[in-house]
Amino acid sequence: MAAIDETSAAERPTAQTYRNVAALFSAQALLSGQIVINMTFGPLVGLTLASDPSWATAPISVMVLANMICAAPVSALLARVGRRPGFLIGALFGAAGGALGAYAIVIGSFALFLAATACLGVYQAHQNFFRFAATDTSPDSFKPTAVSLVLGGGLVAAFIGPAVGSEFRDALDPYPLAGAYAAIVGINLIGAIPLLALDIPRPPRPKPGQRAGRPLREILRDPVIRVAILCGMVSYGLMSLVMTAASIAVVGCGHGEAAASAVIGAHVFAMFAPSFFTGMLIKRFGHNVIIAIGLALLAGCGLVAISGVELEKFFIALVLLGVGWNFGFIGATSLLTTAHAPEERGRIQGFNDLCVFGLVAMASLSSGKLMHGLGWEAVNYAMVPFLCVAAAALIWLTLTNPRAARHGATR
Repeated sequence: MAAIDETSAAERPTAQTYRNVAALFSAQALLSGQIVINMTFGPLVGLTLASDPSWATAPISVMVLANMICAAPVSALLARVGRRPGFLIGALFGAAGGALGAYAIVIGSFALFLAATACLGVYQAHQNFFRFAATDTSPDSFKPTAVSLVLGGGLVAAFIGPAVGSEFRDALDPYPLAGAYAAIVGINLIGAIPLLALDIPRPPRPKPGQRAGRPLREILRDPVIRVAILCGMVSYGLMSLVMTAASIAVVGCGHGEAAASAVIGAHVFAMFAPSFFTGMLIKRFGHNVIIAIGLALLAGCGLVAISGVELEKFFIALVLLGVGWNFGFIGATSLLTTAHAPEERGRIQGFNDLCVFGLVAMASLSSGKLMHGLGWEAVNYAMVPFLCVAAAALIWLTLTNPRAARHGATR
Protein backbone atom coordinates (compact mmCIF):
# COMPACT_ATOMS: atom_id res chain seq x y z
CA MET A 1 0.00 0.00 0.00
CA ALA A 2 2.86 2.39 0.82
CA ALA A 3 4.44 1.76 -2.58
CA ILE A 4 1.13 2.52 -4.29
CA ASP A 5 0.78 5.74 -2.30
CA GLU A 6 4.34 6.75 -3.24
CA THR A 7 3.68 6.14 -6.93
CA SER A 8 0.42 8.08 -6.74
CA ALA A 9 2.18 11.01 -5.04
CA ALA A 10 4.92 11.01 -7.67
CA GLU A 11 2.28 11.37 -10.38
CA ARG A 12 0.62 14.37 -8.75
CA PRO A 13 1.68 17.88 -9.86
CA THR A 14 3.61 19.80 -7.21
CA ALA A 15 3.37 23.47 -6.27
CA GLN A 16 6.45 24.02 -8.43
CA THR A 17 4.65 22.49 -11.42
CA TYR A 18 1.60 24.71 -10.99
CA ARG A 19 3.77 27.80 -10.52
CA ASN A 20 5.72 27.12 -13.69
CA VAL A 21 2.60 26.42 -15.75
CA ALA A 22 0.93 29.59 -14.44
CA ALA A 23 4.04 31.66 -15.26
CA LEU A 24 4.29 30.23 -18.78
CA PHE A 25 0.56 30.65 -19.41
CA SER A 26 0.77 34.32 -18.33
CA ALA A 27 3.86 34.94 -20.47
CA GLN A 28 2.24 33.25 -23.46
CA ALA A 29 -0.92 35.33 -23.02
CA LEU A 30 0.99 38.61 -22.88
CA LEU A 31 3.99 38.07 -25.15
CA SER A 32 2.10 36.39 -28.00
CA GLY A 33 0.33 39.70 -28.56
CA GLN A 34 3.36 41.00 -30.47
CA ILE A 35 3.07 38.18 -33.02
CA VAL A 36 -0.62 39.02 -33.51
CA ILE A 37 0.28 42.70 -34.03
CA ASN A 38 2.86 41.86 -36.69
CA MET A 39 0.55 39.37 -38.41
CA THR A 40 -2.13 42.09 -38.53
CA PHE A 41 -0.10 45.17 -39.44
CA GLY A 42 3.06 43.74 -41.05
CA PRO A 43 1.54 43.39 -44.55
CA LEU A 44 0.04 46.91 -44.30
CA VAL A 45 3.44 48.37 -43.43
CA GLY A 46 4.99 46.32 -46.22
CA LEU A 47 2.48 47.72 -48.68
CA THR A 48 3.47 51.23 -47.62
CA LEU A 49 7.26 50.80 -47.52
CA ALA A 50 8.00 48.27 -50.28
CA SER A 51 8.69 49.60 -53.77
CA ASP A 52 6.83 46.60 -55.22
CA PRO A 53 3.40 45.75 -53.70
CA SER A 54 4.05 42.04 -54.29
CA TRP A 55 6.53 42.22 -51.38
CA ALA A 56 3.82 43.35 -48.95
CA THR A 57 3.69 39.95 -47.19
CA ALA A 58 7.49 39.69 -46.91
CA PRO A 59 7.47 40.86 -43.24
CA ILE A 60 5.41 37.78 -42.31
CA SER A 61 7.59 35.45 -44.40
CA VAL A 62 10.77 36.85 -42.83
CA MET A 63 9.35 36.34 -39.32
CA VAL A 64 8.41 32.74 -40.12
CA LEU A 65 11.80 31.99 -41.68
CA ALA A 66 13.71 33.52 -38.75
CA ASN A 67 11.60 31.42 -36.40
CA MET A 68 12.46 28.26 -38.34
CA ILE A 69 16.19 28.99 -38.67
CA CYS A 70 16.57 29.79 -34.97
CA ALA A 71 14.68 26.74 -33.64
CA ALA A 72 17.71 24.49 -33.15
CA PRO A 73 20.13 27.20 -31.89
CA VAL A 74 17.53 28.48 -29.41
CA SER A 75 16.91 24.94 -28.13
CA ALA A 76 20.65 24.52 -27.59
CA LEU A 77 20.82 27.89 -25.82
CA LEU A 78 17.97 26.96 -23.47
CA ALA A 79 19.67 23.67 -22.63
CA ARG A 80 22.90 25.52 -21.87
CA VAL A 81 21.75 28.58 -19.89
CA GLY A 82 18.38 27.36 -18.60
CA ARG A 83 14.77 28.15 -19.42
CA ARG A 84 14.37 31.41 -17.50
CA PRO A 85 17.51 33.23 -18.77
CA GLY A 86 16.90 31.92 -22.27
CA PHE A 87 13.29 33.10 -22.40
CA LEU A 88 14.32 36.53 -21.09
CA ILE A 89 16.83 36.76 -23.95
CA GLY A 90 13.95 36.02 -26.29
CA ALA A 91 11.94 38.90 -24.82
CA LEU A 92 14.91 41.21 -25.47
CA PHE A 93 14.80 40.22 -29.15
CA GLY A 94 11.07 40.96 -29.17
CA ALA A 95 11.61 44.40 -27.66
CA ALA A 96 14.39 45.10 -30.17
CA GLY A 97 12.07 44.05 -32.99
CA GLY A 98 9.37 46.44 -31.81
CA ALA A 99 11.77 49.38 -31.46
CA LEU A 100 13.39 48.70 -34.85
CA GLY A 101 9.98 48.33 -36.47
CA ALA A 102 8.79 51.70 -35.18
CA TYR A 103 12.03 53.41 -36.23
CA ALA A 104 11.91 51.77 -39.68
CA ILE A 105 8.40 53.16 -40.26
CA VAL A 106 9.48 56.64 -39.15
CA ILE A 107 12.46 56.73 -41.56
CA GLY A 108 10.65 54.80 -44.30
CA SER A 109 13.11 51.88 -44.55
CA PHE A 110 11.65 48.60 -45.77
CA ALA A 111 14.97 46.76 -45.29
CA LEU A 112 15.15 47.84 -41.64
CA PHE A 113 11.52 46.83 -41.15
CA LEU A 114 12.33 43.34 -42.42
CA ALA A 115 15.21 43.20 -39.92
CA ALA A 116 12.70 44.14 -37.22
CA THR A 117 10.35 41.31 -38.17
CA ALA A 118 13.33 38.93 -38.19
CA CYS A 119 13.92 39.90 -34.54
CA LEU A 120 10.27 39.10 -33.82
CA GLY A 121 10.85 35.72 -35.48
CA VAL A 122 13.81 35.09 -33.17
CA TYR A 123 11.55 35.93 -30.22
CA GLN A 124 8.91 33.53 -31.54
CA ALA A 125 11.49 30.75 -31.72
CA HIS A 126 11.99 31.21 -27.96
CA GLN A 127 8.26 31.35 -27.27
CA ASN A 128 7.71 28.04 -29.07
CA PHE A 129 9.60 26.31 -26.27
CA PHE A 130 7.18 27.55 -23.59
CA ARG A 131 5.08 24.45 -24.28
CA PHE A 132 8.05 22.12 -23.72
CA ALA A 133 9.18 24.02 -20.62
CA ALA A 134 5.75 23.38 -19.08
CA THR A 135 6.55 19.65 -19.04
CA ASP A 136 10.02 19.94 -17.48
CA THR A 137 8.79 19.77 -13.89
CA SER A 138 5.52 17.94 -14.62
CA PRO A 139 4.85 14.26 -13.88
CA ASP A 140 4.03 12.21 -16.98
CA SER A 141 0.31 12.16 -16.22
CA PHE A 142 0.16 15.98 -16.13
CA LYS A 143 2.33 16.73 -19.17
CA PRO A 144 -0.53 16.83 -21.73
CA THR A 145 -2.48 19.20 -19.49
CA ALA A 146 0.60 21.41 -18.95
CA VAL A 147 1.21 21.71 -22.70
CA SER A 148 -2.42 22.47 -23.50
CA LEU A 149 -2.81 25.04 -20.72
CA VAL A 150 0.26 26.99 -21.79
CA LEU A 151 -0.86 27.04 -25.43
CA GLY A 152 -4.25 28.19 -24.15
CA GLY A 153 -2.59 31.51 -23.36
CA GLY A 154 -2.81 32.19 -27.08
CA LEU A 155 -6.56 32.69 -26.67
CA VAL A 156 -5.91 35.65 -24.37
CA ALA A 157 -3.26 37.00 -26.75
CA ALA A 158 -5.76 36.88 -29.61
CA PHE A 159 -7.69 39.61 -27.76
CA ILE A 160 -4.75 41.51 -26.24
CA GLY A 161 -2.76 41.86 -29.48
CA PRO A 162 -5.46 43.52 -31.61
CA ALA A 163 -6.58 45.73 -28.68
CA VAL A 164 -3.04 47.03 -28.01
CA GLY A 165 -2.32 47.43 -31.72
CA SER A 166 -5.51 49.41 -32.34
CA GLU A 167 -4.99 51.56 -29.25
CA PHE A 168 -1.42 52.58 -30.12
CA ARG A 169 -1.37 52.42 -33.94
CA ASP A 170 -1.57 56.22 -34.25
CA ALA A 171 0.41 57.06 -31.12
CA LEU A 172 3.37 58.29 -33.22
CA ASP A 173 1.26 60.29 -35.67
CA PRO A 174 1.97 61.26 -38.49
CA TYR A 175 3.67 57.86 -38.90
CA PRO A 176 0.79 55.37 -39.21
CA LEU A 177 1.25 52.04 -37.40
CA ALA A 178 4.60 53.06 -35.88
CA GLY A 179 2.91 53.33 -32.48
CA ALA A 180 1.74 49.71 -32.67
CA TYR A 181 5.34 48.53 -33.05
CA ALA A 182 6.55 50.86 -30.30
CA ALA A 183 3.92 49.22 -28.06
CA ILE A 184 5.62 45.86 -28.69
CA VAL A 185 8.52 47.11 -26.55
CA GLY A 186 6.13 47.53 -23.63
CA ILE A 187 4.53 44.15 -24.28
CA ASN A 188 7.92 42.46 -23.89
CA LEU A 189 8.84 44.39 -20.75
CA ILE A 190 5.54 43.52 -19.08
CA GLY A 191 5.33 39.99 -20.49
CA ALA A 192 8.81 39.14 -19.19
CA ILE A 193 7.71 39.64 -15.59
CA PRO A 194 5.93 36.25 -15.24
CA LEU A 195 9.06 34.54 -16.60
CA LEU A 196 10.97 35.69 -13.51
CA ALA A 197 8.83 33.28 -11.47
CA LEU A 198 10.02 30.21 -13.40
CA ASP A 199 11.70 27.54 -11.32
CA ILE A 200 12.99 24.97 -13.81
CA PRO A 201 16.36 23.37 -13.04
CA ARG A 202 18.74 22.72 -15.88
CA PRO A 203 19.43 19.06 -16.66
CA PRO A 204 22.58 17.92 -14.82
CA ARG A 205 25.72 18.36 -16.89
CA PRO A 206 27.51 15.12 -17.73
CA LYS A 207 30.72 14.31 -15.95
CA PRO A 208 33.92 14.22 -18.03
CA GLY A 209 33.75 11.22 -20.34
CA GLN A 210 30.05 10.68 -19.65
CA ARG A 211 27.59 10.86 -22.56
CA ALA A 212 24.77 13.43 -22.20
CA GLY A 213 21.97 11.26 -23.50
CA ARG A 214 21.68 9.69 -26.93
CA PRO A 215 22.96 11.43 -30.05
CA LEU A 216 20.25 12.85 -32.30
CA ARG A 217 20.59 10.09 -34.88
CA GLU A 218 19.90 7.47 -32.23
CA ILE A 219 16.97 9.42 -30.75
CA LEU A 220 15.38 9.61 -34.19
CA ARG A 221 15.40 5.81 -34.44
CA ASP A 222 12.60 5.78 -31.87
CA PRO A 223 9.32 5.30 -33.80
CA VAL A 224 7.41 7.35 -31.23
CA ILE A 225 9.72 10.31 -31.83
CA ARG A 226 9.42 10.03 -35.61
CA VAL A 227 5.62 9.82 -35.62
CA ALA A 228 5.27 12.65 -33.08
CA ILE A 229 7.43 14.94 -35.24
CA LEU A 230 5.56 13.99 -38.41
CA CYS A 231 2.11 14.56 -36.90
CA GLY A 232 3.20 17.89 -35.41
CA MET A 233 4.53 18.98 -38.81
CA VAL A 234 1.35 18.01 -40.64
CA SER A 235 -1.02 19.52 -38.06
CA TYR A 236 0.73 22.90 -37.97
CA GLY A 237 1.72 23.00 -41.65
CA LEU A 238 -1.79 22.31 -42.96
CA MET A 239 -3.31 24.83 -40.55
CA SER A 240 -0.91 27.47 -41.91
CA LEU A 241 -1.61 26.47 -45.52
CA VAL A 242 -5.38 26.89 -45.25
CA MET A 243 -5.49 29.82 -42.83
CA THR A 244 -3.11 31.93 -44.93
CA ALA A 245 -5.40 31.61 -47.97
CA ALA A 246 -8.72 31.79 -46.11
CA SER A 247 -9.13 35.56 -45.81
CA ILE A 248 -8.24 36.01 -49.49
CA ALA A 249 -10.80 33.35 -50.40
CA VAL A 250 -13.55 34.89 -48.28
CA VAL A 251 -13.06 38.33 -49.85
CA GLY A 252 -12.62 36.85 -53.33
CA CYS A 253 -15.97 35.08 -53.01
CA GLY A 254 -17.68 38.40 -52.38
CA HIS A 255 -18.24 38.23 -48.63
CA GLY A 256 -16.18 41.33 -47.76
CA GLU A 257 -13.31 42.17 -45.39
CA ALA A 258 -15.52 42.26 -42.28
CA ALA A 259 -16.64 38.69 -42.98
CA ALA A 260 -13.03 37.61 -43.53
CA SER A 261 -12.04 39.12 -40.17
CA ALA A 262 -14.94 37.32 -38.45
CA VAL A 263 -13.98 33.98 -40.04
CA ILE A 264 -10.34 34.31 -38.95
CA GLY A 265 -11.48 35.37 -35.47
CA ALA A 266 -13.63 32.23 -35.17
CA HIS A 267 -10.66 30.16 -36.37
CA VAL A 268 -8.28 31.63 -33.78
CA PHE A 269 -10.85 31.03 -31.02
CA ALA A 270 -11.21 27.41 -32.18
CA MET A 271 -7.42 27.00 -32.16
CA PHE A 272 -6.94 27.92 -28.52
CA ALA A 273 -10.25 27.49 -26.66
CA PRO A 274 -10.03 23.65 -26.58
CA SER A 275 -6.62 23.93 -24.89
CA PHE A 276 -8.29 24.11 -21.49
CA PHE A 277 -9.49 20.51 -21.82
CA THR A 278 -7.29 18.91 -24.53
CA GLY A 279 -4.80 17.72 -21.93
CA MET A 280 -7.54 15.97 -19.95
CA LEU A 281 -8.75 14.25 -23.13
CA ILE A 282 -5.22 13.01 -23.86
CA LYS A 283 -4.94 11.69 -20.30
CA ARG A 284 -8.28 9.91 -20.67
CA PHE A 285 -7.99 8.47 -24.19
CA GLY A 286 -4.25 8.55 -25.02
CA HIS A 287 -2.12 10.56 -27.42
CA ASN A 288 -2.82 8.53 -30.55
CA VAL A 289 -6.60 8.81 -30.29
CA ILE A 290 -6.53 12.60 -29.86
CA ILE A 291 -4.00 13.05 -32.68
CA ALA A 292 -6.20 10.87 -34.92
CA ILE A 293 -9.24 13.00 -34.12
CA GLY A 294 -7.19 16.10 -34.94
CA LEU A 295 -6.22 14.70 -38.35
CA ALA A 296 -9.86 13.72 -39.00
CA LEU A 297 -10.99 17.28 -38.18
CA LEU A 298 -8.40 18.70 -40.58
CA ALA A 299 -9.79 16.39 -43.26
CA GLY A 300 -13.28 17.56 -42.36
CA CYS A 301 -12.16 21.14 -42.89
CA GLY A 302 -11.09 20.29 -46.42
CA LEU A 303 -14.34 18.47 -47.21
CA VAL A 304 -16.48 21.38 -46.03
CA ALA A 305 -14.30 23.93 -47.84
CA ILE A 306 -14.59 22.23 -51.24
CA SER A 307 -18.34 21.71 -50.85
CA GLY A 308 -19.16 25.37 -51.49
CA VAL A 309 -18.21 29.01 -50.90
CA GLU A 310 -21.16 30.12 -48.78
CA LEU A 311 -20.06 32.16 -45.77
CA GLU A 312 -21.31 29.58 -43.25
CA LYS A 313 -19.11 26.94 -44.90
CA PHE A 314 -16.05 29.15 -44.46
CA PHE A 315 -16.94 29.47 -40.78
CA ILE A 316 -17.42 25.72 -40.31
CA ALA A 317 -14.26 24.83 -42.24
CA LEU A 318 -12.05 27.27 -40.32
CA VAL A 319 -13.45 26.19 -36.94
CA LEU A 320 -12.72 22.55 -37.83
CA LEU A 321 -9.23 23.65 -38.92
CA GLY A 322 -8.61 25.34 -35.56
CA VAL A 323 -9.78 22.44 -33.39
CA GLY A 324 -7.95 19.95 -35.64
CA TRP A 325 -4.71 21.91 -35.19
CA ASN A 326 -5.24 22.00 -31.43
CA PHE A 327 -5.75 18.26 -31.04
CA GLY A 328 -3.08 17.26 -33.56
CA PHE A 329 -0.35 19.67 -32.44
CA ILE A 330 -0.87 19.41 -28.69
CA GLY A 331 -1.15 15.62 -28.96
CA ALA A 332 2.07 15.40 -30.99
CA THR A 333 3.96 17.78 -28.69
CA SER A 334 2.90 15.86 -25.60
CA LEU A 335 3.74 12.51 -27.21
CA LEU A 336 7.24 13.75 -28.06
CA THR A 337 7.96 14.65 -24.43
CA THR A 338 7.25 11.05 -23.33
CA ALA A 339 10.00 9.58 -25.52
CA HIS A 340 13.19 11.42 -24.57
CA ALA A 341 15.24 11.98 -21.44
CA PRO A 342 15.63 15.46 -19.86
CA GLU A 343 19.27 15.71 -20.95
CA GLU A 344 18.21 15.07 -24.57
CA ARG A 345 15.64 17.85 -24.82
CA GLY A 346 18.07 20.44 -26.22
CA ARG A 347 18.69 18.21 -29.23
CA ILE A 348 15.34 16.68 -30.04
CA GLN A 349 13.06 19.62 -29.21
CA GLY A 350 15.10 21.94 -31.41
CA PHE A 351 15.10 19.41 -34.25
CA ASN A 352 11.34 18.96 -33.84
CA ASP A 353 10.66 22.69 -34.14
CA LEU A 354 13.04 23.01 -37.08
CA CYS A 355 10.96 20.39 -38.90
CA VAL A 356 7.58 21.74 -37.78
CA PHE A 357 8.22 25.38 -38.58
CA GLY A 358 10.15 24.50 -41.71
CA LEU A 359 6.96 22.98 -43.09
CA VAL A 360 4.96 25.94 -41.74
CA ALA A 361 7.23 28.32 -43.66
CA MET A 362 6.85 26.28 -46.85
CA ALA A 363 3.09 26.12 -46.37
CA SER A 364 2.67 29.85 -45.81
CA LEU A 365 4.82 30.66 -48.84
CA SER A 366 3.01 28.09 -51.02
CA SER A 367 -0.49 29.03 -49.93
CA GLY A 368 -0.63 32.30 -51.86
CA LYS A 369 0.76 30.68 -54.98
CA LEU A 370 -1.83 27.90 -54.85
CA MET A 371 -4.63 30.35 -54.11
CA HIS A 372 -3.79 32.78 -56.90
CA GLY A 373 -2.80 30.11 -59.40
CA LEU A 374 -5.38 27.35 -58.87
CA GLY A 375 -7.95 28.62 -56.40
CA TRP A 376 -9.43 27.84 -52.95
CA GLU A 377 -10.29 24.23 -53.79
CA ALA A 378 -6.68 23.48 -54.75
CA VAL A 379 -5.48 24.75 -51.36
CA ASN A 380 -7.74 22.23 -49.62
CA TYR A 381 -6.97 19.35 -52.00
CA ALA A 382 -3.27 19.92 -51.22
CA MET A 383 -3.93 18.65 -47.68
CA VAL A 384 -4.79 15.13 -48.84
CA PRO A 385 -1.32 13.58 -49.33
CA PHE A 386 0.00 15.00 -46.06
CA LEU A 387 -3.00 13.75 -44.10
CA CYS A 388 -2.66 10.30 -45.67
CA VAL A 389 1.02 10.06 -44.71
CA ALA A 390 0.39 11.21 -41.13
CA ALA A 391 -2.60 8.87 -40.70
CA ALA A 392 -0.66 5.92 -42.07
CA ALA A 393 2.24 6.62 -39.70
CA LEU A 394 -0.11 6.90 -36.71
CA ILE A 395 -1.86 3.64 -37.59
CA TRP A 396 1.53 1.93 -38.01
CA LEU A 397 2.68 3.17 -34.59
CA THR A 398 -0.57 2.03 -32.96
CA LEU A 399 -0.29 -1.46 -34.43
CA THR A 400 3.44 -1.98 -33.88
CA ASN A 401 3.83 -0.20 -30.55
CA PRO A 402 0.75 -0.82 -28.37
CA ARG A 403 2.42 0.73 -25.32
CA ALA A 404 2.87 4.03 -27.20
CA ALA A 405 -0.72 3.83 -28.39
CA ARG A 406 -1.97 3.60 -24.79
CA HIS A 407 0.51 6.13 -23.38
CA GLY A 408 -1.30 8.98 -21.69
CA ALA A 409 -4.59 7.13 -21.32
CA THR A 410 -5.98 6.49 -17.89
CA ARG A 411 -5.36 2.87 -17.02
